[in-house]
Amino acid sequence: MDTIANKWTCLLVDALQDGPVRFGVLRRRLDGITQKSLTQTLRAMERDGMVIRTVYPTIPPRVEYGLSSLGHSVVRLMNGVRTWCEENVAEIVTSRTAYDLRAAEEPEPVRQGWPPARRPCPMVRRPEVEKSRPPGRARAPVRRRR
Repeated sequence: MDTIANKWTCLLVDALQDGPVRFGVLRRRLDGITQKSLTQTLRAMERDGMVIRTVYPTIPPRVEYGLSSLGHSVVRLMNGVRTWCEENVAEIVTSRTAYDLRAAEEPEPVRQGWPPARRPCPMVRRPEVEKSRPPGRARAPVRRRR
């Protein structure tokens, strides 16, 4: 699902797991998220049934967002991903370092003989080839359609 793969969804699930939170509080907790991204992510999560949006009839209206039972099941999934990341962070850092070192190296020159020499196409008529044919082995004239 696109919603679970969204980078802000992971952070929102973490921010909402302790109970319902107002929009402004979410925006402050998720430093760097724009109002538009937060709104879009919350709407997508609500549409998918992971978030419950509660509107209180006050002036100004108070809106809270909380996780549904489906949203709480995503918390377990995200915790599993977090655990995997923590267990494998050293290997990931080692792989990234090795990759960056390989990427920074000068590319090796192409080995001799590559690309292979082009061979002449047998279908193309070349005058130098015609001259080198033994007598009696000349090509038949090509007939053209009218």
